[in-house]
Amino acid sequence: MNESTVVDETKTENDKRHDIVIIGGGAGGIAVASSLHKRRSDLDIAIVEPAQDHFYQPGWTLVGGGVFTPEQTRRSMRSVMPSFVTWHQTAADRLLPASRQVMLGNGVTLGYRALVVAPGLEIDWQAIDGLEETLGKNGVTSNYRFDLAPYTWSMVQSMRGGKALFTQPPMPIKCAGAPQKAMYLSCYEWEKQGVLNNIDVHFHNAGGVMFGVSDFVPALDEYVQRYGIHKQFQQNLVAVDGPAQKARFRVTSEDGSEEIETDFDMLHVVPPQRAPRLVRESPLANEAGWLDLDADTLQHNRFNDVFGLGDASGTGNAKTAAAVRKQAPVVADNLVASLDGKPMPSGYLGYGACPLTVERGRVVLAEFGYGGKLQPTFPSWINQATRPTKLGWNIKAQQLPFIYWHLMLKGHEWLAKPQRRS
Repeated sequence: MNESTVVDETKTENDKRHDIVIIGGGAGGIAVASSLHKRRSDLDIAIVEPAQDHFYQPGWTLVGGGVFTPEQTRRSMRSVMPSFVTWHQTAADRLLPASRQVMLGNGVTLGYRALVVAPGLEIDWQAIDGLEETLGKNGVTSNYRFDLAPYTWSMVQSMRGGKALFTQPPMPIKCAGAPQKAMYLSCYEWEKQGVLNNIDVHFHNAGGVMFGVSDFVPALDEYVQRYGIHKQFQQNLVAVDGPAQKARFRVTSEDGSEEIETDFDMLHVVPPQRAPRLVRESPLANEAGWLDLDADTLQHNRFNDVFGLGDASGTGNAKTAAAVRKQAPVVADNLVASLDGKPMPSGYLGYGACPLTVERGRVVLAEFGYGGKLQPTFPSWINQATRPTKLGWNIKAQQLPFIYWHLMLKGHEWLAKPQRRS
C-alpha cells in the first residue's frame, strides 16, 4: 500500500472532522476501512492508532509451537495502514457519542459523521497476583504476548520431565481455543521427543467443559487421552509465585469455593481479559463493559451513527480474527446505508473460527456462529468439520496468514460476503 497521511498532532491546535473515524488500527479497524473505501472511495476516513507495529496474533500459537518465527507475525503499522486514510498516530482518550466527537490523548478533538469502534480488548495481566514480575522466567510463559511466545517454545524444547500446567480464565477471551492449542502442540513435541511419559500435564480451566461448542469436544477428548492430560475444571488461576514455582487456583463447586496450591516446572498462563478503559468507561458500554451492539447489524443499540466490530464487541460470537473478517463487510455495508438514510442490508450470523491445533500437521477447523451453530466453509467431502485434518493444518499454517495480510486487510472479501437481511 502507498503511505497513508500521518497527522502530526503536536503541530496543530485545530479540531478536525472526518466522515468516518475508526478507533483502532488492528485487524478490525484496517479491514473495515478497506471495505468502506471499496464501497465509497470518496469517504474521508481516519484511523486512530498509536502503535508502531501490527501483529498477526493468531500466529503466536504457532510461534509457541516452533512453527513460525516471531517476525513472521509482525509488520510495521505504516506498511499496512491504507494509503487513503488519515492516520492519527496517537491514542483515543474519550468517546463522546452524544456530540459526535472523539477526544485524543493530546487534547485534539475529532468530529465525525459515523464512528467505528474496534480497539481490541485488554489483557489484564495484573489480575493474577505475582504474574507480571515472573513472565518470561521461572518457567512462566504465555502465547498471548509477542515477546513471550518464543519462551514457550524454548521451555517445550528444554523440558524432559516434571509438571506442566496450562490455564484458561473465565470467558470471554480472544480465541477461546488458544489455551489448549498451546498444550496440544507442546504435548506433540514431547511425544515426538519421547519424553511425554515423564511430564505430568494439567489443563486448569475456569469453565466446566473443554470447548463451548459440544460438536468439537469428542475429537479434543481423544487427544486429551492420547497425551495423558489431566482435566481440572472450575479452577481459575489467581496467583503465581515464580521463584518458588507455585500456582494458586480458586476452585469452585456447588459447596462454594476454596483455594489450592500446586507446584509446576512450566506454566502457560492465559490471563483474564476485558474491554479497554476507553470502551468500559464510555456511554457506548453495556453493563459488562463491552460495546453495546446489535448482534445482527453491528450498529450500536443507542447511537445510530456508531458501529463496532472485533474483540471489544459485546456480541455473543467467538473473539477471533475470522470473526472480524466476516464482520468488516457487514459494518461497511450497513454504515454506508445509514449515511444514505437507507435500511441496513447486511446481517452478521456470529461466525467465528477456531483452528484447534491438536498436533503439528492436523487441525480441528472449528467454525461456528451464534448459539454454537456450525458454519463450515467447506462441504464434508472436502474437510470433516469436527475431526482433525491435514487440510485444516494447511489452512491454519499457510492459507490464513496470506488471507490476513493480502486479502482481509486490503478489503478483498473472499468467502466473506455479507448475508442479506430478510
